[in-house]
Amino acid sequence: MTILGIDTSGKIASVAVSTEDRVLAQTTVYTKLTHSQVILPICKDVLKNAGLELSDVDGIAAAAGPGSYTGLRIGIAAVKAMCFALDKPCIGISTLESLAYNVLLHKGVICAVMAARLDLVYCGIFRSDGKKLERLAPDRIMPIDDLKRGLEALDGDIVTVGDNAEILTGERFQAAPAPLRLQLGTSLCMAAFGKEMYSPDKLEAAYLEITKAEKDKL
Repeated sequence: MTILGIDTSGKIASVAVSTEDRVLAQTTVYTKLTHSQVILPICKDVLKNAGLELSDVDGIAAAAGPGSYTGLRIGIAAVKAMCFALDKPCIGISTLESLAYNVLLHKGVICAVMAARLDLVYCGIFRSDGKKLERLAPDRIMPIDDLKRGLEALDGDIVTVGDNAEILTGERFQAAPAPLRLQLGTSLCMAAFGKEMYSPDKLEAAYLEITKAEKDKL
């Protein structure tokens, strides 16, 4: 199975095309441009570098959140358009789960942590045996102090990953190396393998909190 993975959940724009045992191509850009300006050209280049057409992929994985509201909407809209046009299935993957796959080789607890607002963070907690992930808690938004207390109750050293990885400090916490800390299309593909894909009309973002427009309305 060949999957195209598209992550627009943060300042990184990352696209990869991969089979279950081989990464065929990946491009990751830390961009000041909007994702709407760069994501489709990156997809085109990645597929070209892999020697593939979009019609050759079996499905498309999208980062479904949490993350940037605008970025997520752009990525999901692009995936929906491609899947509807070519009658391909897709799947939305938790941004936090995808980040955890960056450090899958760590045998122990992995905490994916992203900045939300004020003293709040988005977090996902997993345990890895070096080959697969086990989810220990659902994706949540919570105060950083509450997250740290919860993690300290778990056994073993903890690897943190994500744009707020360094906020968790202490002897038991180790931030992932910089090249593995932010979103990667290859990790998105890895997270998608083994999961059942579905029709693009079912693809939705998981923000974990209401949007600014909804807050303003309230």
